[in-house]
Amino acid sequence: MDSKELHSSSFRDPSGYIFLDNGVIKRVINPIYFNQYKELKNSGFYKSLFENSLLISHKELSISENEIIIQPEHIPFITYPYEWSFNMYKEAALLTLKIQKYALERGFALKDASAFNITFHKGNAIFIDTLSFDFYKENQPWRAYKQFITHFFGPLVLAHYHGADQLKLMSNFIDGIPVTLISSMLPKRTKLNPTLFSNIHLLAKLESKHNTDYEGETKVKELSKKGLLNIIESLYSHIKNLKLKGQTEWSDYYDKTNYSDEAFKHKSAIINSWINNLNPTKLIDVGGNDGTFVRFIDYKIEENLVCDIDNNVVDINYLTMKKNKEKDILPFVLNVLNPSPAIGLNNKERSSFLERIKQYSPDVTMALAVIHHMSLSGNVPFIESAKFFSIFSKDLIIEFPNRNDSWVKRLLRAKGEFESYFDFYNIVNFEKSYSAYFDIIEKLEVKSSERVMYLMKIKA
Repeated sequence: MDSKELHSSSFRDPSGYIFLDNGVIKRVINPIYFNQYKELKNSGFYKSLFENSLLISHKELSISENEIIIQPEHIPFITYPYEWSFNMYKEAALLTLKIQKYALERGFALKDASAFNITFHKGNAIFIDTLSFDFYKENQPWRAYKQFITHFFGPLVLAHYHGADQLKLMSNFIDGIPVTLISSMLPKRTKLNPTLFSNIHLLAKLESKHNTDYEGETKVKELSKKGLLNIIESLYSHIKNLKLKGQTEWSDYYDKTNYSDEAFKHKSAIINSWINNLNPTKLIDVGGNDGTFVRFIDYKIEENLVCDIDNNVVDINYLTMKKNKEKDILPFVLNVLNPSPAIGLNNKERSSFLERIKQYSPDVTMALAVIHHMSLSGNVPFIESAKFFSIFSKDLIIEFPNRNDSWVKRLLRAKGEFESYFDFYNIVNFEKSYSAYFDIIEKLEVKSSERVMYLMKIKA
C-alpha cells in the first residue's frame, strides 16, 4: 500500500487519510474507524447527507481487514475560508451547525468543526470530511464546540463589528483564531449580549484561567442532548442574523463606471465572439468584480471562477448566484498582488492559489479592468503581470485602458510628483512585455472608450 502518497493536508486524523492516485483523490479509512463508518453507512446517515447535498458523496472502491478505500466526488477547485466573502462564510458556518444537529438526532456527532472541512461546489457550501463523525455519547459536551467558535463564530462576529477583512485572519491562524484574541477585539458592550458573553467572553475567561492546567485537572461538566441542541440553536440564530457593515467604492462599480452603454455592449460582444470560438469548459475571471461580464457570456461554460480583491463585490456575486440558483459560478476573494500563499505544516497543508489554479487548468483567463490597477496601484511592471498570467493561462482575454481613460487618469493623478515614473504605462510597452509570454491573436478597440481588448495565446 506504500504506493499511496499521503496528501499534504491529511495527517491530523488517525481515522484515515486522503491520497492522490494518478491525480484522483481517494480516501483510506483505517480500522480504528471501521465501526463508525459501517454504522454511518448502514444507518442511511451518509446517504441522507449525500441526497441533500450536505456532504460530498463517495463510492466504495475496496474493503479489507486493514483498510477501506473510498473515492469522493471530484471537486474541481477548492477555496479556503480566508477566500470566502462574508455571506459565503455564514453559509459554511450554518451548514456545520445543521449537520451537527442532524447528527445528534441520529445518534452521532461531529468530532471536529474545522472551517477547512467545508468548500463550495455547484453553487453551495458542502462538507468534505467524510470521517468527521463519531458516536454521540450521552451527556457529553460537543467535542468540537471550541473549534467551531474559533473557526466560525468568532471570525464572523469580528467581521460583523470590524469588516470582512477580519476573515483573512484565518490564513494566519490555521487552527482557529484564539478565543482570547477574539474577545479582546470585540467592543466591551458585547459582554452584555448573552450569546456573545457565553460563547466568546466566558470561554476566553475560562481558557485564561486554565491555561496552566498542565495536569489536565479541569473538569468537563455534563451536558444533556437537549442542552447541546439549545446551544446549537442559539449559535445558528445569532449567525443567521449577522450582517456586514459598510460598503466599498467598488461594490457599485458598474453603476458609476466610465463605460457608455455602447462601450459596455461592444465589450460584451467582443468577449462573446472570442469565447464562442474558443469553446471553453473552464474559465477564470481575475478581477471579475460582481460577475457581470461572465453572466453576459452567451456560450454555456461548465465552470466559471470569478475572483476579486473586494469582499463586498464577491458577496454581491455570491448573493446573485444564490438568487439565480447558478451552479456554474464560483466567487472567491483574491488579491492578485498577494495571492493566497501555501500555509500550514511544511507550507504544504493548504495549497497556494497558484498551485490550485495550475492544477485546475482553466481553458480561458479573463482579466478585464485589472492591468491598470496592477501597474499603477501596485507598481507592477508589465513583464511581471504577464509572467503571472502565463503561469495558469492558455488563452487570455485581457483589457488595456489607455492613458486617456478616466480611471487611469485618476490613478496617475494619485501619484502626484511621481507620475513621471509611470511613463512606461503605454500600449507599446504593454504589447512588447506580454509578447514575451503570449502570442497576440487579435486586438480590438472598444467603441466609445479608451480601452483595447486583446485575445492572446500562451507561447508554445
